[in-house]
Amino acid sequence: MKAIILAGGRGTRYWPLSVQRKPKQFTNLHSYKTMIQETYDRFRKWLPMENIYVVTTKEYYSLVTEQLPELNEQQIIIEPEPKDTGPCVALTAIHFLKQNDDEVLVMAPSDQYISDGDALMEYLLVAEKVAQKGTSIVTLGVTPNRPETGYGYIEGMKDGMNEGEVLRVKSFIEKPSLDKAEKLLQMENIFWNSGIFIWKPSTIAYYMQKNQQTIWKMLNENQWEERYSQLPKISVDYAILEHAEDVYTLPVTFEWDDLGSWNSLERILQVDKEGNLLLGDVHSSFTQNCTILSKNRKTLVIGAENLIIVVTDDGVLVCDKSKENEIKKFVQKFSDDKM
Repeated sequence: MKAIILAGGRGTRYWPLSVQRKPKQFTNLHSYKTMIQETYDRFRKWLPMENIYVVTTKEYYSLVTEQLPELNEQQIIIEPEPKDTGPCVALTAIHFLKQNDDEVLVMAPSDQYISDGDALMEYLLVAEKVAQKGTSIVTLGVTPNRPETGYGYIEGMKDGMNEGEVLRVKSFIEKPSLDKAEKLLQMENIFWNSGIFIWKPSTIAYYMQKNQQTIWKMLNENQWEERYSQLPKISVDYAILEHAEDVYTLPVTFEWDDLGSWNSLERILQVDKEGNLLLGDVHSSFTQNCTILSKNRKTLVIGAENLIIVVTDDGVLVCDKSKENEIKKFVQKFSDDKM
């Protein structure tokens, strides 16, 4: 098995800690290591170094080599510019197929929290056996513990497979409304889509040729790098998964979080008796239920409630927790220079 770490995202929800020149996967968000280093170490515990690859954009190549100096050039797959996960996954498959290498790949985001790396390994070994068969795709599914509106969901069903608790995917469910999320929580065989996929390069090729012929053809042409900007932005969910017939999910029991927003940090880090999460040189008084991070400067917060406050050299964010979803929309209106 090979591990492919997807590290080309921008992480705009974490502005101003995450900015275009250094997005969140290259920051130490909740430990002394950066998120991509934690992801690499998680795989390195049980995979040889030469079996771990990173896919990133040209813009972040130097950050990858700086933070993961163990990797050689052949282990860093370069996407000319971000086009979402569909083209990125296809490009990765082509990289290995050109070397006549059809070993199973586990593709994982670089910015997730996973509580138990050993348990992850055990699940991936089960998933690998399924992924080796035909054109099977395996996802890791997380049992929901709250009505989450920020994740996609998977509905599974049993179909007689013998590889552990693997379920056939009946449907993928888009990020739901709160009402729908609460109903999903009451159903059986419903899981969060972890975004971790296990499959062979030839499986990716099969589904891309079947469902995304234009993208696949262009990526296999000699001048594909010059034409990459013409490709549509499309997620792997839309490009492949929602059209595939042999998709399975393996329910996992370890703690998982995609750390997609500031509020998610409260789920993995301890808050104080006032409900505050204080990171950096932060001091608070008469303050409740706030997430406050300060980089490289002393920060005093007095009389605040239900706020996200972030202070870095790139800017200052003050946001009501209930409006957190507006951060990405607002940041996207501006370039980093204007911010």
